[in-house]
Amino acid sequence: MSFLITGATGVIGGQVAHQLIARGDEVRTISRNPEKANLPQGIKIFPGDLTASEFPPEVFEGVKSLFLLPVEGKIKSFLATAKNNGVEHIVVLSSLAAAAEFPRDLNSTSYRHHIAIENAVKEVGIDFTILRPGTFANNLRGWAYSIRTKKMVFGPYPESAQALIHEADIADVAVTVLTTDGHKGTIYPLTGPEALTQFQQLKTIGDVIRQDLTFQKITPEQFKQSMSQFMSDDIIKMLLDYWSDTVEKPDVVRNTVEQITGLPARTLAQWATDHTSDFR
Repeated sequence: MSFLITGATGVIGGQVAHQLIARGDEVRTISRNPEKANLPQGIKIFPGDLTASEFPPEVFEGVKSLFLLPVEGKIKSFLATAKNNGVEHIVVLSSLAAAAEFPRDLNSTSYRHHIAIENAVKEVGIDFTILRPGTFANNLRGWAYSIRTKKMVFGPYPESAQALIHEADIADVAVTVLTTDGHKGTIYPLTGPEALTQFQQLKTIGDVIRQDLTFQKITPEQFKQSMSQFMSDDIIKMLLDYWSDTVEKPDVVRNTVEQITGLPARTLAQWATDHTSDFR
């Protein structure tokens, strides 16, 4: 089979592409910088940008299914071209925020971005499957420098609890949905297997790397001041709203990963083991 995987140079798209290549499938991708893509041999790389207005038809040659990264910018031309060139199924990487299960979601930058992507896919008239993962465990790599240099992290709401998901589980679900029947028209919420407080998350990393790590609690205002040079105000507000809400009401754990792949979702300890080099 032939698949178009957007975002193949990224964490999730890359794993999806690797798995499909290992299966013996043909994989195509689009990259702004093909010469720097550093992808496995066998992947056909086409120069381009998903927000462009025109695409060479050979990008879609033989492709019936594609994996869509939620890129910034307008993608309606890309989707229309995909439909006109015979694409029959789109697997969309979205976000649990798009479900708008909580009041905080409706005001978040994540909701606005991902719901726009979902709506664009629905409007083009191609069969779709939407993957809505919750918080990525990979976000904890933001602690890496502080752990390596101070054996400490700083943040507000250390009692807030998230069901962090391993990026490999998202990729496994995506590959299953791309390569098996029965998923069209479905929206899948995805989380990790347990909701852990930020204290517990840090302890899990510490146990894996065999170091005693400290969580230094700071105020939301201190967090905002320290992160304002790295993040927009909208993203900072989204994070603070999310963390404050999940102090009293931890993330709801979903078993969708196991339902789709037949394997239990990876634990945070497994994620930390896979990323040990980030923290040492």
